[in-house]
Parts: sequence; structure tokens; C-alpha cells
Amino acid sequence: MTLLDHEPGRSAPAAGPDPAAATARVVHALHPLVRAEARAEAPAAGLDPADLEQTVWLRLLERPAGAVPPRDPARWVRDTVRAEARRGRRTVRRERPYAGTEPAAPLTGGPERAALGAAERRALRAALARLPERCTRLLEAMLAPTDPTYREIAGELGMSQGSLGPIRSRCLGCLRRMLAAEVAVPELRGRGR
Repeated sequence: MTLLDHEPGRSAPAAGPDPAAATARVVHALHPLVRAEARAEAPAAGLDPADLEQTVWLRLLERPAGAVPPRDPARWVRDTVRAEARRGRRTVRRERPYAGTEPAAPLTGGPERAALGAAERRALRAALARLPERCTRLLEAMLAPTDPTYREIAGELGMSQGSLGPIRSRCLGCLRRMLAAEVAVPELRGRGR
């Protein structure tokens, strides 16, 4: 007798198996396992556990009628959850947000990548704070989420519109030199030293 052959508190069916009843028994028996596997795999894939769980149930119902239940239900659940988590990771890597809706931190790459990204942003903010006030104000205005025009920036800062480009160039050069010593350059692949 397997996990799905008998539901506790019920007697075995007398005649031929009813497909709806068989599916209900499968869902009832596998529910705790599907939920646990989905909750375990979803965070690493950047998915919502409930969405992953729902996708697994959909995959079960997409199976041919004679194939429900799977031969080894526990293994099928593990394999399906992991396959859907891999699919979710690929989707997250390939999808790009609409313009102007960039996420605060990347969903892929794990905690190490998120920590490195946060450290780089802190180094950039610290370097911006060490620039002359004029440069700090100009670069912050140019990086504003509202994406102001040169005319709006010039009006806000009390500068001529024609001087914004050259000043910006000098400020970025200064910032680049400051950050060169603070942010490690990634090592080129395939080139030995």
C-alpha cells in the first residue's frame, strides 16, 4: 500500500476507480509535501511560495488521466517543484522591468551579490558626499527619479544650461578617480597573470 492507495478514515473503493475521487485523494495526500517543498525552494528562486505551489498543482492536473497519481508521488513532487523553481529563476533573469521601474536590489545572485551591490552603493554615496558641494548637487539632480531636463536642472541649481555638460564631465571624472581606489575591478575571465 502506498501513500495514495488509502486515505485515513475511509474504506477502499469497491468498484473501478473514479478519476475525480483519485485526483482528490492525490491532492489530499500530497498537499503537505507540496507546500513544504514549495516553501523550501521558492525563496532561492525569487518566487512566491504560493505561486510555486499552485504551479505544481497545475502540472499534476496537466498529466494524462491515466497518469494520475504519479508512480512515486514524493519524488514527482520534489522533481516538479525543483523544475518549476529553475524555470522561475530563468524567467527572473530574462525578464526586464518596464522603463523607470528598476528593482532596488536584484532578485537573482543570492545574498552575496545583494551584499556586494549594497556595499558598492554605499561606496558611491560616500564618494558623492566627499565631492565639492556643486558636484554633489548637480549629480544628485541628474540622477533624480523624476528625470529632469537640463533646463529644469539649470533652473534649480542657478547655473547656465550650457555649463551643465562640462561641469558634469569634470564631476564624473573626479568621482571616477575617487572610486577607482575603493571599488575593486572584476578580474577578466580567461586571462592568467
